[in-house]
Amino acid sequence: MTQEQLKFNPNPLVSFLEKPMAEFTKADILKVIEEFQIEMINFRYMADDGRLHTLNFVIQSLQHADEVLTSGERVDGSSLFPYIEAGNSDLYVLPRFRTAFLDPFTEVPTLDLLCSFFNKDGEPFALAPEYTLQKADRAFREATGGMEFEVMGELEYYAIAPKEDNYMPEDQHGYHVSMPFCKFEEFRTEAMRLIAAAGGEIKYGHSEVGNFTHGDLMYEQNEIEFLPTHLQAAADQLVIAKWMMRELGYKYGITITFAPKITVGKAGSGMHVHTRVSLDGKNMYVGENGLSDVALKTMAGILSLAGSLTAFGNTNPTSYFRLVPHQEAPTNICWGDRNRSAMVRVPLGWNRSAGNMMAAANPLEKNDPVDFSHKQTIELRTPDGSANIYLLLAGMTVAARHGFEMQDAIQYAKDRYVSVNIFEHEEVLNRLAVLPDSCAASADLLERDRSIYEQDGIFAPQLIDGILKQLRSYNDRTLRAEIGKDAEKTLQLVERFIHCG
Repeated sequence: MTQEQLKFNPNPLVSFLEKPMAEFTKADILKVIEEFQIEMINFRYMADDGRLHTLNFVIQSLQHADEVLTSGERVDGSSLFPYIEAGNSDLYVLPRFRTAFLDPFTEVPTLDLLCSFFNKDGEPFALAPEYTLQKADRAFREATGGMEFEVMGELEYYAIAPKEDNYMPEDQHGYHVSMPFCKFEEFRTEAMRLIAAAGGEIKYGHSEVGNFTHGDLMYEQNEIEFLPTHLQAAADQLVIAKWMMRELGYKYGITITFAPKITVGKAGSGMHVHTRVSLDGKNMYVGENGLSDVALKTMAGILSLAGSLTAFGNTNPTSYFRLVPHQEAPTNICWGDRNRSAMVRVPLGWNRSAGNMMAAANPLEKNDPVDFSHKQTIELRTPDGSANIYLLLAGMTVAARHGFEMQDAIQYAKDRYVSVNIFEHEEVLNRLAVLPDSCAASADLLERDRSIYEQDGIFAPQLIDGILKQLRSYNDRTLRAEIGKDAEKTLQLVERFIHCG
C-alpha cells in the first residue's frame, strides 16, 4: 500500500497505524488500545457450525491487555467441535493480530480479533477450520512453485421484514433496482461501510433478482461482492461480513438470511466464489490467446472434485433444493464463458478494449489501451451460505492443487467446456456428470475422494469423519423427490435452516 492508500483506508486502524492489516503486531494492537481508549476486547472464533463464537474481556490495564493478547484463553473444545472427546477437550484460542477491528455495535470502545485454536501442547489444532485453510494455502504454494491461490466471495442474502404496499417491484424482477423499489438499499450500504471499516475489501453491492411477498412479509434479495485477495484474508472477511450483516439486521429489526433456498419457484441464494492464481503480482489465468494452461489445470481440479466439494459448500438439505435444473444454480459438472447454466463460469473479462470503451463513453478522454488482465477470474457457482467458509475455501484450494497434479488436466478441462445453455441441448446435457442431489449423496462422494483432501495432512481424518456423520444425519437421500414442489413443506424445511452457516 502507498502512503495515500493507507491514509484514506476505510479501516481506522490501518490509517492510524499507517500499515496494512497483514503487518499488524502485538505492539500495534497495544497502541490502538491506548489511542482509542479501548475498554473491552472480544475474541471471535469459528466453530464446527460455521458461525463466529465470542469471548469477552474487560481490560484492566495495558499489562492485562498484553497478557490477554499473548497467552490467549482456554475454551471447551467439545462444545465447539462435537468430534472432540469431553475428557480431553481443552483448547487455547489465540488472536490473529492482522484481523483486528473496532466493534461498531457496542457503546463501550471495543476491539475485536479473530482467533486460532491450539491444543494442550501449544500446537495448531489439526481439526480447526482456519488451520485447515492455512495448511491448504501452504501446500498449494509449495506444489506450484510459489503461486498464490486468491479468491473473492459473493454474499447473496434475503432481507425479510413486514410487507409494504408502495413501490413494490415486479415479482422476481429485483435485479439492480434502485430505491424506492429496493427497500433495503440503506441497510446494504451501511453494512458495506461497516464491513470495509473492519478490513473487508468490497467490490460492490446491489439488489438481486429475488423479491416476493408471502403473508404479511416481504422478501428482498441483495448481494455484496468482494475483491480478490489473499486466501486466508478473504475467508476472514467473509466470516466477519456475515456476522456483521446479521448483527446489523437485528438492530434494524429485520431478518437477514443466507439460506440457499427460501421457497418454491423463487430465486435461491448462492455464495459464488471467484478464483485467481497469481505469481509475483501477475494473473496466471490469462494467456496470450485467452485462458492459460494454469487456468485450465485449476478448473480441471475443481471439476474433478466438484461433487465432493459440495460436502463443504452445500451442507444442509435445503442446499439441494437450490441445485435444480433450469435455474441459474448449477446441476451439471461443466464450465463455459459467461454461461450461467455452467457450474464453473469464466466471467466477462476486461481486455485491451477497456480504454476504448472509456473514450467512447467520454469523448474528452484519450483512446489509450489499458491492461486490466488482473481483473479476470473464474467463478465456482455451486456453494451457498450454508458453507463453513474456511473449509470450503480449503477444499477448493486442495482441488486447484489437484489439477496441477492430474496428468491429463488440460484435456480434462477442455472435454467439459460448454458454449450453450445445457438445458436447451439434450445431447450436451446427457454427456455431463451431475452434482449430488442430497447431503447423503454428497457424503458418498466425499468418502470416495477423502484421500485427496487428507493428503499431506490438510484435512484431518477425524474432521472428514465428522463431516460425513453430519451430512448423513439428515437422512435426506430421497427428500427432494418426496417434497417436490410442495411450498408448505419446503417452507417448513427452510425455517429449520434459516440461519445456516
